[in-house]
Amino acid sequence: MGYTQETDPETTSRALGKECSISPKHSREVCKMLKGMKVDDAKKYLKGVIDLEIAVPYTRFKMYANPKPKIGPGRYPKKAAKAILRVLESAQSNAEYKGLESDNMRVKVAAAHRGRIEKSYMPRAQGRSTPWNEQTTNIEIVLEEIKAS
Repeated sequence: MGYTQETDPETTSRALGKECSISPKHSREVCKMLKGMKVDDAKKYLKGVIDLEIAVPYTRFKMYANPKPKIGPGRYPKKAAKAILRVLESAQSNAEYKGLESDNMRVKVAAAHRGRIEKSYMPRAQGRSTPWNEQTTNIEIVLEEIKAS
């Protein structure tokens, strides 16, 4: 598993979160909001989602999502926001290790893809069983340095 885009290693830093046990649908909606944000704003946004203060607007998987004030249908995907925040902080520390200014960076790529399905079974009545599979998600974040003008 690799990255979806080729980037210049001199001005970018990146991080992967492999097979996180979170919903791919929630992760997709959170990542969609992060694209183009500065790193500090993105971290503040994710912490607001974790604290249930800022709702994430849902654009694709919104059939039963209740409308939230000023954004329309949305939810508070707390578990997905925690996992994405962890990957974002990893990308930021990778930038610091490379010698880039981590305060002067923005999110270039934030993507979530379906990962491997962890298969298991749940026992049922009369000797039967049903699948009890767990979805995993691969999270990718690429930060790029903003050119000072």
